[in-house]
Amino acid sequence: MANNKEDVKDEMYGDAVREQLEAFAETGWESIPEDEREEWFTRFKFWGVFHQRDGQESYFMMRLNNCGGVLEPDQLRAIAEVADEYARGPAENPRWGNGWIDYTTRQSIQLHWLKLEDIPEIWEKLEAVGVSSRSAGGDTMRNISGCPVAGKNAAEYVPTRDLLDEIEDGIRGDDDLANLPRKFNISVTGCKVGCAQDSINDVALEPAHRPVEGEHTEGFNVRVGGGLGGREPRKARSLDLFVTPEHAYETVRSFVELYYEEGNRQNRNKNRARFFVDEWGTEKIRAELDERLDFELLHAGTDFRGEYTYNAGKRDTEGQHDHVGVHDQTDERSYVGLSVPVGRMPAADALALADLADRYGSGEIRLSRRQNPLVMDVPDERVDDLLDEPLLETYSPDPSVFTRGGMACTGTEFCSIALAETKTRMAETLGWLQRNVEVPDDVTQLKIHCSGCTADCGQAMSADIGLQGMRARKDGEMVEAMDVGVGGSIGQEPTFIDWVHQRVPADEVPGLLKNIVEAYAEMRNDGQTFREWVEATGHETIAELAEPEETDYVDPCLTDAKQAWYPFAEGDGPAPTDAEGTPLGVESDD
Repeated sequence: MANNKEDVKDEMYGDAVREQLEAFAETGWESIPEDEREEWFTRFKFWGVFHQRDGQESYFMMRLNNCGGVLEPDQLRAIAEVADEYARGPAENPRWGNGWIDYTTRQSIQLHWLKLEDIPEIWEKLEAVGVSSRSAGGDTMRNISGCPVAGKNAAEYVPTRDLLDEIEDGIRGDDDLANLPRKFNISVTGCKVGCAQDSINDVALEPAHRPVEGEHTEGFNVRVGGGLGGREPRKARSLDLFVTPEHAYETVRSFVELYYEEGNRQNRNKNRARFFVDEWGTEKIRAELDERLDFELLHAGTDFRGEYTYNAGKRDTEGQHDHVGVHDQTDERSYVGLSVPVGRMPAADALALADLADRYGSGEIRLSRRQNPLVMDVPDERVDDLLDEPLLETYSPDPSVFTRGGMACTGTEFCSIALAETKTRMAETLGWLQRNVEVPDDVTQLKIHCSGCTADCGQAMSADIGLQGMRARKDGEMVEAMDVGVGGSIGQEPTFIDWVHQRVPADEVPGLLKNIVEAYAEMRNDGQTFREWVEATGHETIAELAEPEETDYVDPCLTDAKQAWYPFAEGDGPAPTDAEGTPLGVESDD
């Protein structure tokens, strides 16, 4: 028997949802039948439109789609203008105010506090410059990840930009494949750094080479069934399959079709592609693809996993671990990667960034999987002038080790399943660590990721230090808390964190982090990275060193525990509201 959400999607899903969403927008929030709202919210997600959470009725988040992280000239400007005009809620965030954008871990952007009535106009403004929200959420293929500098990367081994666009248009664009058992992630890596993080995707192409008919051939090895959520992470597993670039598209499509047809549609806790791979096994999947594909399958070639450095816990001398800083392109120009604390940027700053991209580069911005934007195509002689711009003091290409390594998901500020606030808390925590903890000069990377719950949208499971939202009791009161783990990374042999403390009250987490980072700085061998130190030190010793501790850190919403309509506002919320934001049942002053 199919899960009831399958019945909802069978009635209407995919492209057909847009017309009905626009009809509701025309007639307003109250026109959505109250007993059908959850069903419509399920369908809206395909178009990237997510209802926020209880207490914020009538407000929506929109997730955008930009394959491989590419924002063409004028696209960031249009997004920032929409954020400035429409992404303004009834309460200000204490750190970022009102009207901002969130860069995501899948190389895209999210907007919050949107009114349903404004969605059609927002689409019109964004689509006029080629930005879409189609297939950005729900049980479908999410934003396709790739090397953010594909086509301009001096280290790219296999060209992937055209392939990414082909998958975007032909597979994600196919409405017949819109209704998958659950959300589905595709990555294509053409460089030797591993920045698309193939190990945590449902189907992934990684650069490889092997002889084909006596000729040295560049192409891809295929991995399937990676993912992080639900405290049941899996690294993507090899299908022992090498494909040439000409066969890559149809190989990805065949696996998507197989999952579409055979994936579990009964148990939503066990129907991600990683569980499908658990059930079928790689040999059976490979054999099934052999039946579906009209070319001879080749065994896996030689890959470059040993050279992967992106979030791999390796030393700087071995290669890039992110895209922050100034880097060479293939055309005697450079790209400049900025560090955006926890991925959130006010609309005014995003507009200023678009101006800088026009002034110093081609206007193109690209996004990395670490929630950071890259200014592309900067002539080498203009790099220093760009670096002197005041905006880069805030979003530095040479940030502190804590800012550079910090990531956070949406959290209880808007997410209906999160257990703890994340963005503002992490920003405050990273700033506190920067002021209170010294690290050796050669320590330039320390990945601290925060997720509001076990869905792990903040990728805590793959971090040097991972935090996941929980609740705990402190002094007889329910408070927001974090489970804390260490030792994750993505690389040749991906590892996931081991928990060292659970349900740590949020105000004691910065002290815990200080204790463990200072222990690392004091006890490490010369040049030892955090991951190397964790492996050498052992779980029990690290658990002793990582002692929770109260400090002078003041938590922004310790006692909220998801009871308030908004973590940073007191009293009753105004939702649901009308198109102008006036609470329904209250007459406007107009």
